[in-house]
Amino acid sequence: MSTVTSMERAAPAAAPAPRAAPWADAWRERLEAALRAVVGPVAGFALFVLVWQVVAMRIPEIPTPGVTWRAAVELFSDPFYDNGPNDKGIGWNLLASLQRVGIGFGLAALVGIPVGFAIGRYAPVRAMFSPIVSLLRPVSPLAWLPLGLLLFKAANPAAIWAIFICSIWPMIINTAVGVSRVPQDYLNVARVLNLSEWKVTTKVLLPAVLPYMLTGVRLSIGTAWLVIVAAEMLTGGTGIGFWLWDEWNNLKVEHIVIAIFVIGIVGLILETLLVALARRFTYTEE
Repeated sequence: MSTVTSMERAAPAAAPAPRAAPWADAWRERLEAALRAVVGPVAGFALFVLVWQVVAMRIPEIPTPGVTWRAAVELFSDPFYDNGPNDKGIGWNLLASLQRVGIGFGLAALVGIPVGFAIGRYAPVRAMFSPIVSLLRPVSPLAWLPLGLLLFKAANPAAIWAIFICSIWPMIINTAVGVSRVPQDYLNVARVLNLSEWKVTTKVLLPAVLPYMLTGVRLSIGTAWLVIVAAEMLTGGTGIGFWLWDEWNNLKVEHIVIAIFVIGIVGLILETLLVALARRFTYTEE
């Protein structure tokens, strides 16, 4: 009995299972994260296409995914053809819309950001302009379009005017909120150092307000892209909105579906770029 016990005590312990190298664990975690990031969207898109196919089978007027795909391949085989003012490829129409959005959005930034700084920085200015902003901000952007046609006597500047007026409010509001939330200690230190108003704005306020300002910019570009499509439907000419409406008049429903996807993809790209820019300049306090 004692011999058996001694042998059991003398038996070596089982060797621990070999562990994977740290680099292998890191790669496995990255692979799992990549799969999670890909599988979800792919499954959602597959479900969307399936529902689309079922609906198209029940409603013959709606093109199936296959028909839409073939039309898209044909359409994008020559997106920049030009057969006259009212017959241009989808590429030219998309560029025309982006140009209008860029001009209107840029003008809104040039006006809205300084106005937001003034409203947030000075109480008298805030008292003067806050009621006006609160009154005009809820107005539908398309309600400004007839006024633009009256003022500019042309469709293109009227569409830019509608983009400008709808893009300016998020920039004003977010910039003003950011300025009003700058800690008073920062301003007290600037006052002790006897900094000029320009240095207070550029060295103290701007770095602190930048995340708020970029949030306003991101909201504005999304709103501008929404508005331009509707504005171009009403004003005509060249643009993705006009092209979509023209395809409806020609009863090319598959082209309408393609236009919807193009508008969504461009809006997603603009949103993604501005979100990345906002994250680049956003800081968190520890």
